[in-house]
Amino acid sequence: MRLKEIRKAQKLSVPALAELSGVPRRTIQELEVRNDGRISTMIKLADALGVSLDELCRDLPADSNSK
Repeated sequence: MRLKEIRKAQKLSVPALAELSGVPRRTIQELEVRNDGRISTMIKLADALGVSLDELCRDLPADSNSK
């Protein structure tokens, strides 16, 4: 998952993302470590970050051409 990478690229702190998304700070912190969460939570975070769910959850950047 690219949650931390995208959050940092947008210069958002965990508390700021929590406020934007309505997802608790602790949940965001846990997701950045364990890469596993409810789909409804992931959708809220993707919406708050302005990215697709696929972009948020993929392991590599969307423009990567690795096979």
